[in-house]
Amino acid sequence: MRIPESDNNLSTSYDFAPEAGPSYVTLDKAGHSNGLSKENGHTIPVSNGTTSNGSPSMGNGIAKHNSSIARVSLPGTTLYDDAYVDREEFVRLVIQSLKDVGYIESAATLEAESGYSLEAPEVTQFRQHILHGAWAHAEPLLIQLGVTDEDALMDARFLIGKQKYLELLEAQKTTAALQVLRNDLAPYSTTSEQDELHALSSLMMCSDPEDLRRRSCWDGASGTSRRQLLADLQHYIPASIMIPQRRFSTLLAQSRLYQRNRCLYHNSPANPISFSLFSDHMCEKDAFPRITTTILEVHTDEVWNVAWSHDGTHLASASKDKTAIIWRIGPDAEPSSRDCIAEFILRDHPYCVGCLAWSLDDSILSTSADHLILLWNTKTGALIKTLETHAETVSALVWLPDGSGFMSASLDRKIVLWDMDGELRESWNDISIRVTDAAVTPDMTRLVAVGMGYIPPPTSGSLSRGHVRESSPPPVASNGNGNTIAPRSSENRMIVYDLKTRQVELSVHMEGELTSVKISDDSRFALINHAPDEIHLWDLEEFQLARKFTGQRQGHHVIRSCFGGIDGNFVISGSEDRNVYVWHRDTGALLEVLEGHGQGSVNSVAWNPCNRRMFASCSDDSTIRVWEAPPISAGELFRGLSIPESEPEIVGKGKGKVKQPWAHNYETL
Repeated sequence: MRIPESDNNLSTSYDFAPEAGPSYVTLDKAGHSNGLSKENGHTIPVSNGTTSNGSPSMGNGIAKHNSSIARVSLPGTTLYDDAYVDREEFVRLVIQSLKDVGYIESAATLEAESGYSLEAPEVTQFRQHILHGAWAHAEPLLIQLGVTDEDALMDARFLIGKQKYLELLEAQKTTAALQVLRNDLAPYSTTSEQDELHALSSLMMCSDPEDLRRRSCWDGASGTSRRQLLADLQHYIPASIMIPQRRFSTLLAQSRLYQRNRCLYHNSPANPISFSLFSDHMCEKDAFPRITTTILEVHTDEVWNVAWSHDGTHLASASKDKTAIIWRIGPDAEPSSRDCIAEFILRDHPYCVGCLAWSLDDSILSTSADHLILLWNTKTGALIKTLETHAETVSALVWLPDGSGFMSASLDRKIVLWDMDGELRESWNDISIRVTDAAVTPDMTRLVAVGMGYIPPPTSGSLSRGHVRESSPPPVASNGNGNTIAPRSSENRMIVYDLKTRQVELSVHMEGELTSVKISDDSRFALINHAPDEIHLWDLEEFQLARKFTGQRQGHHVIRSCFGGIDGNFVISGSEDRNVYVWHRDTGALLEVLEGHGQGSVNSVAWNPCNRRMFASCSDDSTIRVWEAPPISAGELFRGLSIPESEPEIVGKGKGKVKQPWAHNYETL
C-alpha cells in the first residue's frame, strides 16, 4: 500500500502489535487502506515480516522510520520499462523478503523511501488470532479481509471450526468439542464435506490425544497445524490483501523449475552452485552418461535383466545361461581404475533366469527361473530358499518399499505377497490378466500390473472392483447371426490396484504387448514398454496417458525401460536394434542413441540409484555395459595425451573378466 495515498493493495507477514499506543489502518469497502498507522501521535507506515526460519518477527513490531529518509517519487507505476510488473507489488515483495531473512531495518528504510507498506492491522491481527487460537476473534475478520463469496466464507469457517474441534478433543474437552461439531462445523459443511464431517465425529471415540493425532493425521495444537491452517485460509483471502508467505521464494522456485525443465540434460543437484541467481541454469551434454566405461563379460548366453542394489555398489544380472551374477562395482573413481568383480555366480537355477529384485537392505536377492522363486544371501552367495507356488512363469518380483517383504506375479493370473523369510502372507488369485510385469509405487498406495489375456472379473470375489475407471473395450465382432463374439484372450491391459484394498482403480485396454512397468520415485508416473515400438508414460494421479516415447525398436522381445537422472527426468530403454535410447521425460525429446552392444537386442537398462551419472545395460551379446559421463581426465586426452593401443583388462579375484574401454570411447566424441 502507498503512503499517504489510498486505493493500494495490502500485504502479509507474521508480526505483533506495536509496543505502545494505538495503531490502526482502516480498510475501505474495496479492501484498500490508506497505509497509515498512528503510534504515540506519529504517523508511520505499517510493516510486517517473518524471520528467516518462518517464525513471527518477535519484538520488532512496527519500525519507526528515520525522519531523515526522504521518500523517492518515481514516474509511472511499473518496474523499469516492463509493463507487466507493477512497481508497488515488486517493492512490497522485496520488503517481505527482507523481513523474512532478518533485515528488519533495511525493510523499514525501503518502506520509508518507497512509501509502500506491507499490510493493515486487520491482517496482522487475523494472523495472530489464528496462531494463538483466538478463534472467536479470527472468524469475524474474514469478511474484512475480502472473503465475501458465500461458498468461500463457508469453507474458511469450516477450516477454523475443524481446528478448534480437534484442539478441544486433544485437550479432552469432549463436551465443548461436541458443541463445536454441532454449531460450528455442521452448519458450514457442504455436500462434499459430509464424509469428512462423519470422519471428524468418529474421532470422539479416540482413546487419548496420541490416538487422536494418529487417526486424524494431525500434529496437534503445539505442532505446525495452526500455521498450516493459516496457509489453507490463504487460498480464500485475496493475495493483494494478504501476500502468501515467502512469496519471493516461491517465485524463485518456479523459475528454477522452469529452467530445469528447459534443461534437456539436467542431471545436477539443486544447490547454489548449479542454480545461481546470476545466470540461467544449463547442464552440459558432456556430463551425461553416454560413454561405456566398463564391459562385464562372464555370462555365456543372452543377458535378460539387470538391477542395482539400493546402495549402488552392486549390480545383479540374470541370463539365459541359467545363472545370476552379483557384481561388485567399485566406488567412484577414474573408470580406468575402478575395480569391478563378479563377486558371486549363482548357478543353482534349473531354468533360465528372468527376474531380479533386491531387498530393501540389500541382504537378499530374489530371482525367478520359470515358475520358481529363489532367495539368495548376497553376503555369502548361498541359496536361502526356493519357493514353488506359481504354476507358470514368474514375470515380476517386487520388494515392498517398507521392507516388510516382496510380491511376485506370474502368467498364472496370481499375485503373491511374501514376508522377508519367504513365507506366504497373502495370495491374490484370479487376476484378470496373465501378468507380464508389475510394480509397487514408492508410497505403497498402488500396484500397477500389465499383461495379456484379459478376462473381465466377476462382480464379486476377492478382488473388489470399487470405483473403476475403465477404458473403452476393443471393438466387438459379430458371428453373422447377430451374436457378438467375446474379446480375444490375447487382449492386453494395464490395471492399477489400490494396494491396501486390492480394488481396481483403473483398467486400460492397450493394442500391443506390454513387457515392462516402472514407477517414478514420486509415485506419479508409470512407464510401460508397449509393442510395437512405443513407451507410454501414464499419469497415476490424473489416470491418463501423459506422453509417448518413440524411436526404439520392439516387436518380438521383452524390452525393459526405466527412469533415470537426479530428478527422474530421463527415460531410458533398450531396443531390438542393439542400441540404448534416452529421452527427456517432460518433453519427449530423443536425446541420445547409444551404440556399443553387439548383435541382438538390448534387453534391459537400470540407472544407479546413488550415482546419478551411471547406468547399466544388458544384451543378447552376453555382456553388460556400464555407462558414465566422461571422467575429469578426458580433457587431457583431447589435448594430445596418448591412448593405449590395447584395451586394459581387469580380472577380479579370478571370478570374472572386466573390460574397460573408456579411453577408446573418447575417440567417438
